[in-house]
Amino acid sequence: MLPWILLDTASIPGGGALRLKRRGNEFSIMLGDNELMNSRLSGSEEALATLSLAKIAHRSAARILIGGLGMGFTLRAALGALGAAAQVEVAELVPAVVAWARGPMAEVFGGCLDDPRVRILEGDVGNIVGANAGVYDAILLDVDNGPDGLTSSANDRLYNGAGLAAARVALKPGGIVAYWSSGPDENFTRRLRKAGFEVEERPVRAGRSRGARHMIWLAARN
Repeated sequence: MLPWILLDTASIPGGGALRLKRRGNEFSIMLGDNELMNSRLSGSEEALATLSLAKIAHRSAARILIGGLGMGFTLRAALGALGAAAQVEVAELVPAVVAWARGPMAEVFGGCLDDPRVRILEGDVGNIVGANAGVYDAILLDVDNGPDGLTSSANDRLYNGAGLAAARVALKPGGIVAYWSSGPDENFTRRLRKAGFEVEERPVRAGRSRGARHMIWLAARN
């Protein structure tokens, strides 16, 4: 078996570091001993886009915000589900992740960052959500490990009551905010409902038909 090769490291605001590794055609992004994402397992990240955007398929010029670029799985799935008039903003907190997408992982991204519908925003998605009101048809959040934060404690504000309220304000009426998580969280489901969302829980596989079970919450604004 081929060995893993460390390609780069990147500091995370607030502490910690990401490591980009490669083994043959396989890429991995690690935080300490935890693998955050792997290029061979894209199913649940793709489902974050396809399940959400199916809810707003009738909106031909949808404006979408994706929190977390990662390996681009959610972005590519979103572009495949959206029409030519859509706008997709991608917020990424760690600038090196964007550089990796255009550099060593360019083959994984397949040129999707050059799609004219895409705009990359380097910064905290929480700040972007909080600065906008009634502008997004869908907000797709694949940030950290889900409600049980792993990468940064600052991400917790996306999942608390104030963060959920901000997401609801940022959506257009009938819009969807979707959350990816490595596993279920009954307390988070209750917080979503308390925040006034209609909530659907969707367990999905890490791979398209295999791997660990992850959780996606689809929360609709009335």
